[in-house]
Amino acid sequence: MNLHVLPAGPIQTNAYLLTEPTRGEAVLIDAPGAIWSQVKPILEREQCRLVELWLTHGHWDHTQGGADLVQATGAKVRAHRDDQVLIETPDVMERFMGEKMNLKPIHVDAWVQQGDRIEALGVSVEVRHVPGHCPGNVLFYFPTRKSAFVGDALFNGSIGRTDLPGGNFAQLERAIREQIYTLPPDTLVFPGHGSKTSVAQERAHNPYVSG
Repeated sequence: MNLHVLPAGPIQTNAYLLTEPTRGEAVLIDAPGAIWSQVKPILEREQCRLVELWLTHGHWDHTQGGADLVQATGAKVRAHRDDQVLIETPDVMERFMGEKMNLKPIHVDAWVQQGDRIEALGVSVEVRHVPGHCPGNVLFYFPTRKSAFVGDALFNGSIGRTDLPGGNFAQLERAIREQIYTLPPDTLVFPGHGSKTSVAQERAHNPYVSG
């Protein structure tokens, strides 16, 4: 399995493209603006078809490129139902952001929830619900890769902001402790913005939520 880290969109949101050339399949985690222009040549080079798009949460910078990507590939979309309004009726988000961002609604094919297991690219992936930054923020944990893709719940040395509608610091702090810090310490943490980190690193040194 190959991992491609693809920052994109106006505020350089991380998209993560996982490809499995032996199966000819790929999964994309999050879809910032214009992401398809980066994904397409990789799929062609590795001879893979994008089978699924997984959204860590419904904020605009993680979904802006989703509709165009799904139209181009027919990928199945998974997300948490607590962010259904943001994903399927994004004009709601434009109103609370106070600007027009030309967002297109994305149809979600399958709603994920805490404890779900997804079989993809020949491995089993665990879903954990990590609200507080956004009601429907989830992480996707790949035990065989010792990797967790956490959206905007946790960053390298920081955490997701909680001052947007639906945000709650106490909820986020609890979710980080219960859903991220309980992963094995050597788990790599891939956030929605910035560089990767690890569970051990954040438990020991994160100034907002210590272990």
